Amino acid sequence: MANKKVVLVTGSDLAEQAMAILHDFEVVFAGRQPTEDELIALCEQHNPVAILVRYGKISAKIMDAAPALQVISKHGSGIDVIDQAAAAERNIAVRSAPGANAAAVAEHTWALILACAKSVVSLDTRLRQGHWDKATHKSIELEGLTLGLIGLGAIGSRVAQIGHVFSMRVLAYDPYAQSMPSICERTDTLTDLLSRSDVISLHCPLTDDNRGMINTKTLAYVKPNAILVNTARGGLIDDGSLLAALENRTLHSAGLDSFTSEPLTAPHLWQGVENVIISPHIGGVSAASYIKMGTAAASNIVDVVSEAEETTLTASR
Repeated sequence: MANKKVVLVTGSDLAEQAMAILHDFEVVFAGRQPTEDELIALCEQHNPVAILVRYGKISAKIMDAAPALQVISKHGSGIDVIDQAAAAERNIAVRSAPGANAAAVAEHTWALILACAKSVVSLDTRLRQGHWDKATHKSIELEGLTLGLIGLGAIGSRVAQIGHVFSMRVLAYDPYAQSMPSICERTDTLTDLLSRSDVISLHCPLTDDNRGMINTKTLAYVKPNAILVNTARGGLIDDGSLLAALENRTLHSAGLDSFTSEPLTAPHLWQGVENVIISPHIGGVSAASYIKMGTAAASNIVDVVSEAEETTLTASR
């Protein structure tokens, strides 16, 4: 093991198939939810050529603690947890696994949409308390309503297809999309999408430009009784603005799988809010996606390190 190059995994496990891809490396696990100081200490100890990111953020300090570092590979698609500018300055490659968890996230998105529209959680709670609400309850029927998607990548496209099957009209706001599938209507502005949608679902990466894009100003355009779901990044939403919209019933309900600060631990903002359904950022976590994300992340590491070795060999000839 002493002569093997090291891959540091910011987590406590990796799919067996991913481990097989990394058989020529020594794989070091940082444990569940490692802190920055813990990752710095591990980098100083092992000097990894690669960091495979499952949990936590990768800062410039962590990079500087590993002089041999060649690549930071995300176990998933969201690379906002990596200081990309710092990586570029240090000539460290940043890779992700786009689409590897698309099916899982799209399915979880619809689980949240349907749970909100059909009041699944609140009805379950009421029934367990002894209440039979059949005579008074009215759910939201999705057929004929408008689904608005913010972002139309691999995940958003799958959500659109399912919306179409439910006989919903599908709108999409994505300035970077080269084309639109026939089942989607493009909207040119965020506010236009918000004003026309009965269900709003976020599927865009978090950037400095769109941080807090769902806020008091933009929520003012939302249709009464709309549902908002976020299985993308918590930073896309201003928490205080969303809380106010839920409390004053501007929004019917919300489903959240990601949060501004994670992990979300009690006490937290959403504990007493009845019309929000929350899950611990597990939209992309399924048995199948665990393998797909792991193997993609591992393959990215092998590709970058192999390319670097080939470049070194060529230069030495």
